[in-house]
This record gives sequence, C-alpha cells and structure tokens, in this order.
Amino acid sequence: MKKTLILIIDDEPNIRSSLAGFLADYGYAVNTEGTGTAGIHSYKKNRPDIVLLDVKLPDTDGVSVLKEIFLSDNSAKVIMMSGEAGISTAVEAIHQGALNFLEKPLNPDQLLVILEDTVKRIRLEKRVMYLEQLVDSDYQIIGNSHAMLSLKDLIEKTGRSESRVLIYGENGSGKELVARALHSLSSRKSEPFVSLNCAAIPDNLVESELFGHEKGAFTGAYQRKKGRIEEADGGTLFLDEIGDMGLLTQAKMLRVLETSQAVRVGGNKPYSFDVRIISATNKNLEQEIKKGSFREDLFYRFNVVPIYIPPLRERKDDIPLLLNYYMNKFGKSYGTKPVTIDEDAVSLLRGYCWPGNVRELKNVVERLLILSDTEIITADVVKKLFPDVSAGSVVRSKEDYTGTGESLKEMVSNFEYSIIKNTFEKYHGNVSKVAKALQTDRANLYRKLKSYGIK
Repeated sequence: MKKTLILIIDDEPNIRSSLAGFLADYGYAVNTEGTGTAGIHSYKKNRPDIVLLDVKLPDTDGVSVLKEIFLSDNSAKVIMMSGEAGISTAVEAIHQGALNFLEKPLNPDQLLVILEDTVKRIRLEKRVMYLEQLVDSDYQIIGNSHAMLSLKDLIEKTGRSESRVLIYGENGSGKELVARALHSLSSRKSEPFVSLNCAAIPDNLVESELFGHEKGAFTGAYQRKKGRIEEADGGTLFLDEIGDMGLLTQAKMLRVLETSQAVRVGGNKPYSFDVRIISATNKNLEQEIKKGSFREDLFYRFNVVPIYIPPLRERKDDIPLLLNYYMNKFGKSYGTKPVTIDEDAVSLLRGYCWPGNVRELKNVVERLLILSDTEIITADVVKKLFPDVSAGSVVRSKEDYTGTGESLKEMVSNFEYSIIKNTFEKYHGNVSKVAKALQTDRANLYRKLKSYGIK
C-alpha cells in the first residue's frame, strides 16, 4: 500500500529533522522544506497528502503559503503549527481552510491522532468520489448519432428551466436517464430526485405512494407515511409510465398540479410542496385520450415540453459506442481481463432490431462477458450466446404484428428492415441484384442499408 506523504514546511532544521524521523517511524513518507517558496514548489510538484505548515517562515508567513496552496489545490489538507501565534492567527488560518492549528512544542500523541483522523478523512473523500463517479457512469447518455445529439441539445435547453417535461420512449430506451439528466442540469440538482413507476403499483396503492397516508387510513397503515411528492419537496419527481395511471388518480393528480397542494390518504389537511414534475410514457397518450383512458386536461398539464427518445433501431450508429461502453463497465465491475469484440460481431449486433432497446443491449453485453471464454468476442460467439440475433432477421407475417403495442411507424420500420435484410442475404450482398429484386434504385437502397446497419 502506498504510504501517506507528509510535507513539513518549517524554518527550524532541528524540528524538521526530528519530526521527519518521528513520522517515518510510524510509517509515513516525509518531505521537508525550510521556506515558504520552497514549500509551495514542493507541494505543486509532489502533491503530498498532508502538509504540516509553520506560521513563521523566513521569506513569508504561513497563512500566505496556506492561501497559495489552496489556489493550486482546494482539497489540500493543511495543519498549521506555531509556538508564538495568537488566537487571531489561528482563527484566520482555520478560516482560510486549515484543518487544525497545533501549538509548539508538538504533543506527539495528539499529532498522531490528528494525522490518523486526516488519513481517514482522505480515504472517505476518495471513496465518496469513486462512488459518485460510479453513479454518474450509470446515468450517462451514450450516443453521438444525429438523433442523440439533438436529444442532448434539447435536454440541455430544457434542464435549466422549471417547466414540466413529458418524455416519450419505448421500454428500455432510457427515459429515467433523460429525467435524471434534466434534474442534474437544473437549479434543483442538490435536492432529491424521487421516482415512481405508475405501472408497477396497484391502482389502490398509487395514491398512497404519491400523496402519502395517515395512520389508520387503511389496513396495514400503522403510522403516517410521506408520499413521493413530499419526499421530492424542493427537488424533482419523476412519474414513469403515467399512461397506466387510473382515472381516479388522474383526477386527483390534476387538482394537485393546479394547487401545488396534496392531502394524504385518510387525512383532511392539505400540505404544500415545491416540486418539478417530469413524467414519461411508452404509450401514445393522444390515442389513450380518444379511448377515454387518459384525461386530456391532465395531458396538457404534463406535456409542456415533450421529449422523444429514439429507439435503438433508429440510431444504430450508436451501437458500437454502447457495446464498448458496457464492455468496459462490466469488465471493470467483474475485474476480468480486457475483452474486445470484432467487426463481424459488431455488424451482426447492428443488424438486430433490439426490441428491448439499450436495456436489452446492456443485458446481452453482460451475458457475453460472463459466458464467453475468449478475449475476442466473434460473430460465432454472439450467435451461440445470443441466438435471438439470428432470429431477429426473420420476416414476420402480418399476424405477428397484431397486438404488439408497436406504432404503425415502428411496425413499418421493422417489416422493411426484415425484407431488406433477408433479400440482402439471399443475393449474398450483391446490391444491384437486391435493388432489382426490391424494385428500388441503388442510391435509396444504400441509404436504407446504412440506416439499418445491414452494410
């Protein structure tokens, strides 16, 4: 394990020498300097973990050195030392960011305790930073295709506002990722982000989850419980799959949005809240309105800024990026040797229609890394471990498209992809023969082949 490096800045040679020897005996690595200028240079060059800094120096004062160190590194850990300084100097040093202020002659036991606490603090900060990076990586929006660049631009513009947003996207397309991105760009980013999947909770419990309930409101309500709206107060509430919200709950939600007040189930006293609401759906809400299963007035409350997330089959240029991202992510998580995927395997995966979108791709990558025994994932490995990739190129009959929940645009896109893919394979990639068979011009066919990732 790497030793903790301590920099001692003191003008007295005997103190530098004795203190360095003492700390070395306790397992610390030590550098020493006799002037403020030399100390600042040493800090910038070596980036020690902790600095022991004397107030009185021959070329400057310790507080000035402290300020200079913090200009280069605002996370520096500096402990001041002095045998002559008064309370005002100590207060100023602490105010400028020093962790502690020790009087000379130093108490060895006190010094060791302070250093141990500082080391624990450094480790904790590094751990928190690591976990934050992990969380951030979990919520990255990956993609450089035209569709994704347009999406990111819209997120950036919308994130800074307080407007309600309605996110449209298929299952697995990343609706929550977009919602979290909007939250992180807003003035509410340091406040809670609370989510509720309306489709995952029975109708008779949705109100309790949203608005909270009082003790005794229903069987099993043994104490008062805050709802998601209260939990998100000051922050963002993400309502996923609002198309599955029952009509009774929709009516109450409309009232809540109009008044910015809610009442817990079993209660009669309203409470106020300050929440930005971001909602999402995989349904066509305008069709649901026509069917009478979604309120039109509530739709307009939610749909202030609509954001559409393209399905993965409409942005196949992003598939290589996504494959590399998840392979690196899972590789680090499992501590495995680096694994690469060859071009034929990438092409094969690009040709798949990905009905489960990015979520399905993520699961496939994890499966490939766990079950494959090679350091290079080939097309044969993909076919063996993910047989759907071959089945995905089979043309479906019209009966296969009924009751799938797909829109007309999606069905046409999938059907067109299957026809072109199978014809391309039938003529072994001969574009002229494929164009002739499909009665289309070569330029249009080339665009289609590229769009669907077939060639």
